[in-house]
Amino acid sequence: MEAGFQIFLVLLAVLASVALLARKLDIAPAVLLLVTGIGLAFIPGLPRVELAPDLVLLLILPPLIYSASVAMSWRDFKANLRPIALLAIGCVIFTACAVATATHYLIGLPWSVGFLLGAIVAPPDVVAPLAIARRLRLPRRILIILEGEGLANDATALILYRFAVVAISTGAFSLSRASATFTAIVASEVVFGLAVGWLSLRLRRWADSPKVEIIFSLITPYIAFWVPEHLGGSGVLATVACGLYISWNGPLLISSATRLQGIFFWDLVIYLTEGALFLLTGFQMRLLIEKSKAFPLTEILGAIALVSVVVVVARFAWVFPGTYLSRFVSGRFAQRDPWPPWRQVFIIAFTGVRGAVSLAAALALPLALPGGEGFPYRDMILFVAFGVIFVTLVGLGLTLPLVVKLLGVSHFGNDEYQRERVAELVARREALENVHATLLDIVKSHQIADEIIDELEARHQHRWRQLPNPEKEIAADLFLLSGKMHRKLIQEERHFLHAMLRDGRITDETRRRIEHDLDLEEASIGNREHAGMLL
Repeated sequence: MEAGFQIFLVLLAVLASVALLARKLDIAPAVLLLVTGIGLAFIPGLPRVELAPDLVLLLILPPLIYSASVAMSWRDFKANLRPIALLAIGCVIFTACAVATATHYLIGLPWSVGFLLGAIVAPPDVVAPLAIARRLRLPRRILIILEGEGLANDATALILYRFAVVAISTGAFSLSRASATFTAIVASEVVFGLAVGWLSLRLRRWADSPKVEIIFSLITPYIAFWVPEHLGGSGVLATVACGLYISWNGPLLISSATRLQGIFFWDLVIYLTEGALFLLTGFQMRLLIEKSKAFPLTEILGAIALVSVVVVVARFAWVFPGTYLSRFVSGRFAQRDPWPPWRQVFIIAFTGVRGAVSLAAALALPLALPGGEGFPYRDMILFVAFGVIFVTLVGLGLTLPLVVKLLGVSHFGNDEYQRERVAELVARREALENVHATLLDIVKSHQIADEIIDELEARHQHRWRQLPNPEKEIAADLFLLSGKMHRKLIQEERHFLHAMLRDGRITDETRRRIEHDLDLEEASIGNREHAGMLL
């Protein structure tokens, strides 16, 4: 117990240190954490850390998928459903078939094993590439498509994975039966996920307690995931549907206190979960090296190289025709959705980093067949899956910023960012104008004391004065300097309050209430700076 807790503390320390180093080096934390985990795995005397087969799939994956789904816009998801579906369903199946064909004819794997390996490495990760892409300020539609694909493709891959495992275990496979089962799983999981989302919001509204509501929010993804997974589905689509439902309906049903506390809670949970996942993924290298002795090193490295090339090439071979062929065939569709620049399509095709789902599926392979004999090629599949994760995460993850720079895609995102910034300021102003009109109506129709009216008017005018003019362009260095000075004033106010507390002029409770307001004000500065606004 003590040794396990010590390892946990070491992992937390490493996670924090690597995150700081990644920020200094401007490298995606996932890449550095994976490499660090590999290095730590071979330190003499350090205990071997082995991920349990169901740990990633049943404990780590649900909150990651749910959090990403809640952060996703349902309107944007629906508007880009066609490209998302082409990638999340079509590209995954195409990649799995390509891997099966290549490994069967070039290295002699049985069709069923090759298809199983293809299902494992087919789905790109949603965490690492988005973390990189957001820093590069890519166009919003690219981010939406990549995020939507990352949410939905896991379901396709895991369903294919289950079909392949059953085919290997029983020696039988029916395409028609598998297709019908696939359709039934998709439909039933979506309905179940929406029901869980509806019930979760109602329970949270009934609870009317931020702490209880946050507990409900933590339970929600596991209910949405575990029930379909236990019944033979993937659990992913149900979790995605649940998260999208809460994303769209939650703002009017979740209290502000719950939202503020919940954002902090979920940010911390996801930060620790993602970081620990990539770090522990690197730790598996030691275990894989020990298991790889049954296969020649050249055979394993050759299989990793082959599968890595196939998954990258297959994505390009699917994305470009899928993007332009339908527009070439249908002029009406091309008018409704004009031809996107090839550079943006290239970025979508290039961003095919593998991650958590591939590792979880490989680790969850059964150790033996129903007859008692060992699962065929299990260790090799596990090693190749890890190799593909490493090659795509490090190779594509580190080169993506260079590719974006060479193609000049960032300027599309910068122009879009400026338009969104102006639209946000206009929305804030129109919302305040509407509130002011409502205030005037209340004053006319109710007998309200002048003191209350003056206070409400003062609060409204204070918020109005905080907004900059949307037609006036403000240099980035100016609003950053303004934010820095504002924080300095808040810090000075904190020091003064602390001095008053020491002198006995205020109580601790008074200091905490004032400090809470200062914390909210400072958080508001950070939020506006993130949006490119000047306070």
